Order: sequence, then structure tokens, then C-alpha cells
Amino acid sequence: MHSAPIALTIAGSDCSAGAGLQADLKTFQHFGVYGLTVATCVVAETPAEVRSIHPVPPNIIADQLAILLESYPIGAIKTGMLHSAEIIELVATALARHPSIPLVLDPVMIASTGDSLAEADTKGAYLDHLVQRATLITPNLDEAEAISGARITNESEQALVARQLNDELGTAILLKGGHLAGPDCLDLLMDDGIRTDFRSPRIDTPASHGTGCTLSSAITAGLAHGHSMIEAVSDAKVFLNQSLSHGLKLGDLHALNQATHFPDSTTE
Repeated sequence: MHSAPIALTIAGSDCSAGAGLQADLKTFQHFGVYGLTVATCVVAETPAEVRSIHPVPPNIIADQLAILLESYPIGAIKTGMLHSAEIIELVATALARHPSIPLVLDPVMIASTGDSLAEADTKGAYLDHLVQRATLITPNLDEAEAISGARITNESEQALVARQLNDELGTAILLKGGHLAGPDCLDLLMDDGIRTDFRSPRIDTPASHGTGCTLSSAITAGLAHGHSMIEAVSDAKVFLNQSLSHGLKLGDLHALNQATHFPDSTTE
């Protein structure tokens, strides 16, 4: 019997299915990983608007985590939208009992629309409770500025902040540069003081909703397969660029029939 690696995503539910748990499961499937989910919030949103956020009761989040961690040989875990300090703390408590499982922390605080996706006290909770458990943190520029207190307006500042966070937090940082201007996008990995650049041409597309979720879940899938950090990030970047190149035009039924948001989901 074929056995696939197992990955767990702890994140919010996006009703438009381009981000959150839905994007994570699509990505896990592409990489031949069986996906488990812990829902932290239910979000009413589209790529253009975050209308409302309903947090799942903490005891239900804790029960979801407990039963999955007890029942499955999980190869890697990622966190997405945790929304509040209380949720961050209970997730950290549960994951502290499983220190050997790689953890990709996507500190979802600010949506690409500019909408806040977290309560004001989440930064401190991440730093106090969860960062030290992470294998990799994948902030966008806004989130890195919120964590570091520094401004990032160019690639030199991006590199300085990535090194600062790597030093101060003691975990690998993939600082995503998609919000900087220019023809290229630089995602900068800093791991034990060693810098690795992942540069790709900027793809002009409106179908960019959920790119952070997709990238972090693709990296998580690679780690679940036992790949190195650099290999997991490299494969994830290739997948994300392919996904952006084949993005759907929402509402266009012909495009929906002729294309998919993700590349062919078959795996070798």
C-alpha cells in the first residue's frame, strides 16, 4: 500500500478558497502530501475584501490539535492565520510537546489588501511563545516591519532585516520581497547567517490572493518529504511562479473550464 507523507496546517478558512486552509490543501495535494487541517478562524473574504472574521472557540482548536497529533505521524506543520494571542499560546503549548516535527510559521497579520488579519497583541505572542519553536518563518515585508520595527524600502534593507531577525529570533527567515517595486521579486532566505536568494521575474496578475499561504504550504510539503530547507524553498518558488502564471480570472466561466489555479496536480 502506498503511504504519503502527512502535513498539518493550522490556519483560517477562506471562503473564496484562494488562501488559508483551502490553498494549503490544494498545495499539499500537488506535492503528494496528505493534508490535515486545524481551523482557527472562519473568514468571509474575497481577493478584494476581508469582510468579517469569526475565531473558532479555543477549546475546539485545542481538541483538533490534540486528536491529530495523537493519531497521525505528521511529517511537518505550518501555521497560518492564528488571529489572537490566546490562539497563538495554545498552539505553542500543543506543539511544544512535539519538538521534532518541522514547523513553518507564516505570521499572517496583514492581508495583501492591507486588511488586518490579527488582533493587536499577536506580535508579542508570536515572539514570546511560538517563534522559538519554528524551523522557518516566512513574513512578507509588512509583517517583517511589524516584527522588527524597521522600515524596508529596498533590497538592501530587506537583507539587513532578514539578518537581524535570523540573529535575534534564532530561526531561519524567508523574507518575501513581493511588495517591493521592480521587475524582479526577491525572496531572501537567511539560515544560520547564510544568505540564499530566490529571485524570479515579477508576474503581473490579479490572481495573487493566497500567495503567502501557497508558498509556506509548499515549503511545508517539501519538509514533510524530508527535503533540505533550500530544496524545499526552491521547489516551492517554482510551484508558486507556475501557479501565478496560470491564475484564474474569477467569474470567467470559460477560463474556469479551460484552466486551473494550480499546475497539474499529478506527482512523480
